Amino acid sequence: MSWLNRNRMRVVVGVGIAAAMVIGGGNAKADFTFGTPNNMGLTVNSNTGDYSPDISADGLELYLDSRREGGFGDCDLWVVTRETINDEWSEPENLGEFINSDKEDSHPTLSSDGLTLYFSSFSSEGLGGGDLWMTTRATRSDPWGPAVNLGPTLNNEKHQTAPSISADELELYFSYSGPDLPEDDPARGFCVSRRESKDAPWGEPVNLGPVINSWPCRWEIEISSDGLLLMWADYWDCEPRPEGFGETDIWFSRRATKDSEWGEPVNLGASINTASSEAGPAISPDGSMLYFQSNHCGGQGMDIWQAPILPVVDFDEDGNLGVSDLLILVEAWETDDPKCDIGPMPWGDGVVDAADLEVLMDYWGLDPDPDTETMRVELVAHWAFDETEGMKAYDSAGTYDANLVGDPVWQPEGGVVGGAIELDGVGDYISASFVLPHTAFSAFAWVKGGDKNHVIISESGSYGYFLLQADFIAGNLMTSFQAGFNNHLFSETPIIDGQWHHVGFVWNGYPSNRILYVDGIEVARDTLTECWETGGATGGRGIYIGASWGLDTHRDYYWNGLIDDVRIYEGALSAEDVANLAP
Repeated sequence: MSWLNRNRMRVVVGVGIAAAMVIGGGNAKADFTFGTPNNMGLTVNSNTGDYSPDISADGLELYLDSRREGGFGDCDLWVVTRETINDEWSEPENLGEFINSDKEDSHPTLSSDGLTLYFSSFSSEGLGGGDLWMTTRATRSDPWGPAVNLGPTLNNEKHQTAPSISADELELYFSYSGPDLPEDDPARGFCVSRRESKDAPWGEPVNLGPVINSWPCRWEIEISSDGLLLMWADYWDCEPRPEGFGETDIWFSRRATKDSEWGEPVNLGASINTASSEAGPAISPDGSMLYFQSNHCGGQGMDIWQAPILPVVDFDEDGNLGVSDLLILVEAWETDDPKCDIGPMPWGDGVVDAADLEVLMDYWGLDPDPDTETMRVELVAHWAFDETEGMKAYDSAGTYDANLVGDPVWQPEGGVVGGAIELDGVGDYISASFVLPHTAFSAFAWVKGGDKNHVIISESGSYGYFLLQADFIAGNLMTSFQAGFNNHLFSETPIIDGQWHHVGFVWNGYPSNRILYVDGIEVARDTLTECWETGGATGGRGIYIGASWGLDTHRDYYWNGLIDDVRIYEGALSAEDVANLAP
């Protein structure tokens, strides 16, 4: 049965066994890889900039800093929660005036017991430009107490930012501009401060040394819960590190034990890093998920994303998980063979043992298709246009009832699926407050009539995107979504020949494919490497059906004809499901 017969669907499939990859290059090898990154959506993210995620040990609290409305200063700390790991995230909650100041408060990092939150702040009550602070609570259900400065041992007149606390709370990693750096050096040097117990004072910061601090521009450091993996990002205001992919990239270093030296930095690779900016890495305590910030195509500017961290279990690299892989693991038993050392974290613990066998068995029998991923597809707005009178078009999938503008005419018997709405091309259109999920979405409609330049669906507001439009040359289907001024996606398929056509646009958000469909068949596709910032960053618009965002200036863009059964999905429809929409 097609999922189109359901209101909602979740597909949880294989982990890409055959797609195992070596992260980075040269002599560096990592025995873990990443699943497809997903934007965390409109609930977690805003259209004003969201940064520095950090997840609780049980996965039920996600802390971040954001410039969204409702805060106390330039940037505030917020939290989203959920009842179980299978539930949706709540609306973000500001951590309050006891913690947030009228300056920038950022980079939260939560202790493993969930009772202490460390962060950095440029509050005027600090000791320098940027200080490290903490707040505590008695239990997970209690409110956070007033923020406390971590004191002069860690903080001075310069900047201490982006802390990351170890699982045992005996090490605090952070970015530091201190006495060991020239006054005019914009670099971020990574340091660690240690203490003997949770009740002991923090020791003097120790620079992590030339291997980690080899490139002069670094920020936002993260220590994994097992203490064996260190992640960080390039600094946004400096020249990117060589062999990177874009503006800022995320890098990592490994060590065999907590007493070992850190290895050479390795780029996380093209599955995470893009031509845009990726930073703010955070690893879930169980090592299964990477959270990070990115302004990659598919968001509303700087958004929070997540990507599963996957062990490489195809030891013999034959594209299948089978007995031969098990035999390779058995042969490596009680050695430090990095190929088979995949547990308890995906990057292992230095010895091949029962923990690695348990991880291998977790993936035994799963679909080895390298192209599969976890995806949610949901019908979020549906205007059937089956009304017979009135100035409302009702949304049968949600709460976004639309308003008719001008004098559209209901055609109760004139649609492909029941009724339809007829627009005269002179000021008629339908307006809805529905906001497109730029993360990934699909938009479809039945149309008949129209002319060159006529718009079927567009975003409202200044410079909103045209999702579906007849082009200005031949009346073929096109889209301007994420296109800027000169990168529209054109098809060679006409839609203004007086016949009914089912037209659609699919945006998968990452890795930024745009796909056009006519009558259930793909007619155009491309892949974007950069976003057009105006549309990607503003968000918060509604949509117009039958008109463009420039109502007065684009008078020749009004649709002249019939429109029926407009549907918008959160998520990217597959080719099979598109075909089922247009029998």
